[in-house]
Amino acid sequence: MSQVPSLDPAGNAAVMVMLLEEDQAAQILSELEPDELRLLGEKMCALGEISPEVIAGAITGFVEKTEKLGLVAHDRIGQVHTMMTRAVGEVKAENLMRRIVPEPPKASPLELARWLTPQALTPLVKGEHPQAVAVLLVQLDPEVAAEVLHSLPPHAQSEIVHRIATLGPVSAEAIAMLEELLTRRIGERHGQAALSIGGPREAADIINGAGKVVEKRVISEITKIDKALAKEIENEMFKFEHLFGLDPQSMGALLREVDNDTLIDSLKGIAEEERETFFRAMSSRAADGVRDEIAARGRVKLADVVAAQKQVVAAARRLSAEGVIVFGSGDDEYV
Repeated sequence: MSQVPSLDPAGNAAVMVMLLEEDQAAQILSELEPDELRLLGEKMCALGEISPEVIAGAITGFVEKTEKLGLVAHDRIGQVHTMMTRAVGEVKAENLMRRIVPEPPKASPLELARWLTPQALTPLVKGEHPQAVAVLLVQLDPEVAAEVLHSLPPHAQSEIVHRIATLGPVSAEAIAMLEELLTRRIGERHGQAALSIGGPREAADIINGAGKVVEKRVISEITKIDKALAKEIENEMFKFEHLFGLDPQSMGALLREVDNDTLIDSLKGIAEEERETFFRAMSSRAADGVRDEIAARGRVKLADVVAAQKQVVAAARRLSAEGVIVFGSGDDEYV
């Protein structure tokens, strides 16, 4: 193990981050600025194996620095928004924050620009007024700003640098104009990012909770409009896992419709405890025989397991339509 006598503050921070769970570390890293992230990332990659003494030293230093600190209120709403996004996703978090606070904070175009690469930034400012480009470049990491400047036409470079050198105080109006410019150029090049929500699975979940009467009516109407889509929704509504909720009588009726080889392959794809739903509908002798066959079959291709499970589901769907087996508590529910 490589013994490191001492670490600088960034090195100690890298050690502390590496000791955390990935989710906790990601939450902390999300609060850092681009240059801080780059420095910390470099330190983390260069750590190698660190002795327990060095780890203890990093923790001791952290404790000493935080003994007199509390939780600052700076950007508390932003912190909550970040945690909510990591917990439930961007779309749900955005809607949740609208209920918590009237206007959840949104990253400004300038804030977004600080995270873009020079290759992404250059097309956004090429051909724009030198003053606007200057205002942007002074807010970027110097290395990024240098690459952007290098990528701009030579005749514009001198004027942009001259304006940077003589910029002085920047008015709020100038910042607002720059943000409007970035918003417009990002929209022109990349369009408005669409939120990817909804889909057959989400539709199936809603129908499953709405009851069997609604299911029959909705699926019938969607079939008239888009037969392929209706089929996708049905496939999402009725999955192999739904069979785990069948009572022994219904499961027995289903098993009588499924040949032995198909059953063996379908059960290979689920956990032992989930197979008990099927075994409870059999005699002890039959259940033991199926267990032995599953063990003797060895490895089965995933495609074969999926195909077998689809056959079982198809038989269950047919029996359900015929009223032989019932899912849920009756005609008014479907789960």
